[in-house]
Amino acid sequence: MRAETWIDRFKGLGTLSPDVKTALLRESKIVKVTAGTMVFGPGSVPDSLLFLLEGRLRVQQTSDSGRDIILYRVEAGESCVLTTACLLAHEVYAAEGVAETDVTAVAIPRGAFDRMMASSREFREFVLTAYARRITDLFRVIDDVAFGRIDMRLADRLLTLSDDADNVVATHQQLATELGTAREVISRVLQDFQKRGLIAQSRGSIALQDRAHLARLADSGA
Repeated sequence: MRAETWIDRFKGLGTLSPDVKTALLRESKIVKVTAGTMVFGPGSVPDSLLFLLEGRLRVQQTSDSGRDIILYRVEAGESCVLTTACLLAHEVYAAEGVAETDVTAVAIPRGAFDRMMASSREFREFVLTAYARRITDLFRVIDDVAFGRIDMRLADRLLTLSDDADNVVATHQQLATELGTAREVISRVLQDFQKRGLIAQSRGSIALQDRAHLARLADSGA
């Protein structure tokens, strides 16, 4: 029986021809970065496409006024759409990617990426499908920032970030960065949530006390 490779961790790569799989395994390399490391930054040129095996990468952008907004996260089993876009268009990064946890990834050098995009329909479809899916997610982020109610967005993000004990370890500024708004706005909404008995706050931590109500708020604004 064939030994499992990192290719088997990514849905869609299983359809690659044996020759393409062999080339991917030969030309790629495993890289590791520690939590907090900036993997790429604005103005830098991508030299490889990363497929995450373990960990999580945060992609964020800073406005001219200095406000940060998180665009998306790359989880294990995914690739970075911004890197894909820069490789395809031969552009530099306009945002930064930071390892939120220790990360193990597969790096496919630019040369190998270009050759496989040109020669392998299956590889090309895999890359472009992942790209299209993430672009849709980015449009949702834009729509949320431009038109979404901040209380609904914050309720949804608290539910997403909470652990098994319904606790969220985050400062008001970190939540503001998550949602692309000002810290003062987050503080005001959290104070309202606390008055309504939905959460309890302590320094750097938020306890969800009425998860069902927060879920209804996130879904419909109720």
